[in-house]
Amino acid sequence: MRMLEEHPSTTFAPAAFAPAPAEERGLTRDATRLLVAGPDGVRHTRFRELARHLSPGDVVVVNNSATVAGQLDAVSSRHGPVVVHLATPLDDGDWVVEVRSAPDAARAVLDAAPGEELRAGPVRLRLRAPYPRDGSSPTGRGDRLWRASVEGDLACHASRHGRPISYGYLDRAYPLAAYQTVFATEPGSAEMPSAGRPFTPALVTELVSRGIAVTPITLHTGVSSQEAGEAPQPERFEVSAATARLVEAARAGGGRVVAVGTTVTRALESAVDGRGRLAAARGWTERVVTPADPPRVVTGLVTGWHDPAASHLLLVEAVAGADLTQTSYDAAVAGGYLWHEFGDAALLLP
Repeated sequence: MRMLEEHPSTTFAPAAFAPAPAEERGLTRDATRLLVAGPDGVRHTRFRELARHLSPGDVVVVNNSATVAGQLDAVSSRHGPVVVHLATPLDDGDWVVEVRSAPDAARAVLDAAPGEELRAGPVRLRLRAPYPRDGSSPTGRGDRLWRASVEGDLACHASRHGRPISYGYLDRAYPLAAYQTVFATEPGSAEMPSAGRPFTPALVTELVSRGIAVTPITLHTGVSSQEAGEAPQPERFEVSAATARLVEAARAGGGRVVAVGTTVTRALESAVDGRGRLAAARGWTERVVTPADPPRVVTGLVTGWHDPAASHLLLVEAVAGADLTQTSYDAAVAGGYLWHEFGDAALLLP
């Protein structure tokens, strides 16, 4: 992980946060609002109308990662009761974790220390070192993420006793099923790849019926609670050979490559070879898409609304351009669009 060398140029004051899933607000998933922005201006519609704003020959790329129960109550040897966010398992058996305040996980505990033990039922986690290195916090106020050794079956304990990672803007806790998209087949995301949440089987059917391809990648998300200026952590991803062929065929035919979310954008751009073509790839990615290092494959984006100074907003600007991004956010704020994982969406077609 590294610090971002630039911050989003887009400025705005966020509108209201979505307090609950669409279904709890009396809507179907695809009835959430959709702002469509492109060279011809901004239009306001519903997500179920997505296919009408795309063209035959376009390809929509989705993330098939399923959300896991990544939030656990624990007791720290130094801090007493805490909440642990499980970011990702590492290849050597350690885990990346974030220690947060109990009982509501409202803030990161930034004064954790090497050797600190976290007890979660029969599982013991011992903090070994800040992740990925000392001083990872851009503010210098401590370390947010830690590499932890594990005694016991952490994944099994989390699946039985954990809950989805959530934050204080929600009106109550929601079950894990609320955090799954219709594409979720590969468990591994600490937090939901939320841009895909408004899709329904009926909408996917309409896209395909109109000659718009839908194809998956896998990117398992880490925790999204980065501080301002903090780049996304390394994440596991896979772009299959079948998806690479389909995307390249769409590009060759003049179609747009529309990424559903920042996770899809990151995965696709991590699989671009030296000739600028998409190729099969898998492993860990540290790719950070910014205006200074823009996408080479992605030409359109379905996305939720991101907070000021978020690294995800830099990616949005890299795809859509600063002017279109600013125009979209101005319209979203004026129109009262809802923010965060259960909120409204945008289709950006620069």
